[in-house]
Amino acid sequence: MRHRKLNTKRLNRSLGGDIFSIAVLVLFGSFMVLPMIYAISNAFKPLDELFMFPPRFFVRNPTMDNFRDLFLLMAQSWVPFSRYIFNTLFITAAGTAGHVVVASMAAYALEKHRFPGSKLFFSIVVTSLMFSSVVTAIPNYLVMARLNWLDTYLSLIIPAFGYPLGLFLMKQFMETVPDSLLESARMDGASEFRTFWTIAMPCVKPAWLTLVIFSFQTLWGNTGSTFIYSEELKTLPYALNQILLGGFARAGVGAAVVLLMMIVPVTLFMVTQSSIIQTMAKSGIKDD
Repeated sequence: MRHRKLNTKRLNRSLGGDIFSIAVLVLFGSFMVLPMIYAISNAFKPLDELFMFPPRFFVRNPTMDNFRDLFLLMAQSWVPFSRYIFNTLFITAAGTAGHVVVASMAAYALEKHRFPGSKLFFSIVVTSLMFSSVVTAIPNYLVMARLNWLDTYLSLIIPAFGYPLGLFLMKQFMETVPDSLLESARMDGASEFRTFWTIAMPCVKPAWLTLVIFSFQTLWGNTGSTFIYSEELKTLPYALNQILLGGFARAGVGAAVVLLMMIVPVTLFMVTQSSIIQTMAKSGIKDD
């Protein structure tokens, strides 16, 4: 009986190669982190440092005056500032959740339940990716006006359900879900919705987590000024943009606004990033 030795290739890299790889990663990582550090530094700069030329990257005399001035302006707003925060959180949460569910269900139907015209429908979705929001702004406004949804939350939430990027992304990931796994669930008596929710959705977790980040970022920065006219329904970005109209005198407040608007999306990305990487690293079930 012969014992065969398996030829395994091992990665042989010198200490110098490891140091070079780490140095390259640190270099490119620094370019990604520097804008964030600069925004944080500007938020704590006094006005004389903000207008200094040449500008300084790091703050030398940190102050909280920018945030105090911002909260003072918030207190003087016509509507309680908590209302702006609630509007933004509600629109962002509802629009993101609806977009993930609708895009996932549509992608599941297109990929796992082929029907006449499904390829044509997906081709239309792919084509719509080429059109920016500026091109579709007037048609969207006319549709919202015809539905009598202007000056309501629905004018921002419902259009978010139909972002074509989400359907395209989920459709591509649904292709990786094994048909045999879905058939096994159906044979065990699972309903179609239960098969979709408990089998397909966990398999495409990286896709909908990424979709949550994209949708949240888009809705979080949406001023909604095109569709919302009542002051009590307006969003936080709109209120903060009105504060920035004060010009150079509110440069410090503007730096604080940039930091506050950046914290929430960055925090969401940091929380979901670990889940995405962990799920990507796991191997899925494949058809033979």
